[in-house]
Amino acid sequence: MLGNWSLGDYWKRDAISWSYEFLNKELLLDSKRLWVTCFAGDSDAPRDTESASIWKSLGISDGRIFFYGKKDNWWGPAGETGPCGPDTEMFYDTTGFAHGKDCKPGDDCGRFFEIWNDVFMEYEKTKEGKFEPLKQKNVDTGMGVDRTTAVLSGLDDDYKVEDLWGNILSSIEEETKTKYKGNEKAHRIIADHVRAATFVISDGVIPSNKERGYVLRRLIRRATRYGRMLGKNEKFLTKIADATIETYKNTYPELSEKSDYIRQVLTEEEEKFLSTVSKGLRELEKLGELDGKKAFFLYESYGFPLELTEEIAKERGQKIDQKVFEKQFEKHRKLSRTASSGMFKGGLADHSEEVKKLHTVTHLLHTSLRKLLGEIVTQKGSNITVERLRFDFSYPKKLTDEELRKVESIINEQIKKDLPVSYEEKSLDFALKE
Repeated sequence: MLGNWSLGDYWKRDAISWSYEFLNKELLLDSKRLWVTCFAGDSDAPRDTESASIWKSLGISDGRIFFYGKKDNWWGPAGETGPCGPDTEMFYDTTGFAHGKDCKPGDDCGRFFEIWNDVFMEYEKTKEGKFEPLKQKNVDTGMGVDRTTAVLSGLDDDYKVEDLWGNILSSIEEETKTKYKGNEKAHRIIADHVRAATFVISDGVIPSNKERGYVLRRLIRRATRYGRMLGKNEKFLTKIADATIETYKNTYPELSEKSDYIRQVLTEEEEKFLSTVSKGLRELEKLGELDGKKAFFLYESYGFPLELTEEIAKERGQKIDQKVFEKQFEKHRKLSRTASSGMFKGGLADHSEEVKKLHTVTHLLHTSLRKLLGEIVTQKGSNITVERLRFDFSYPKKLTDEELRKVESIINEQIKKDLPVSYEEKSLDFALKE
């Protein structure tokens, strides 16, 4: 993705004019093949006639300007509340590839490639659901690098760009014993998701059920499912990751540097899912028509992300009520909190010298693990008594005996230094920053 921002500076006329100039003057795309869409307006915000007028002034005729609602021409907010606004989207007409003359931008006919959009964030969505004007107007643009490269190469499919996808798609064909032609959807999903996962893992994200880790988990598990749909029931994602690394290593050398680690994370997550996916799919068949409660059961029991169950439901012509799923999820979370109340307590169990020493050792242990294994190590909890300490941390694999010996050695070296020990009370946010 390529893009640029304006925070309270230029607005629609400059943003649209510069987008057009870059596409037409710098990339030399035929202006007669550029089509655009704008926001149609609703009870929250007016029709974006301003953007349409600017496009007309640049030579885009009425017949190549379309208006759509929030589903297609609105961005945000990222959560329930926050900045948001209409956008205008730019499409390239691939008429030369004979995909049909009757479709329009936004259709699935394959004639049009969306290559860029300019988002005009001028509203704030409040908790009450109102859309109020922001104090300053902002622009956020995004151009699809793969799609634009395909257009510049005279291709009608960005997965046909050999330099970007050739090795990756070939590895999928080899591993699944299937051809790209006739299996485009599955091959594209596997290629896209494994490429994304490879980069995300190299940036230090590991699969989990929260935030970025959950996005990564969903990518890996969806790719695994599509592999199974192609008949691949064994692990294979590391081979696709190897092809990704080979393709991008010259531009992103960190991929090669972390290749062993990337393979390790992918292998372990794929193994986890494969160990339950067969049972989960069999159970899914028994469940009949899927709904929110059944989707949560699959999530809780077999690790099926909601999005994966929704996709299966859609293939069956069914729809899952997300609100029911979320209600079940919240109920489960409350029960978990209730069950653990009174069992775990912050601070020390007592303040004897033995406990104080072991508490200090937990900090030494955490630091030693991060020094040896990297900042990917994250503390998840600890428990200390007069007899022993327990330290819980996240790391994608079991430590080897040699790694355990090294951690022990680092800790003992620090203890032998007999350094002064002190304690300070700080907020969690402040402590994490330090």
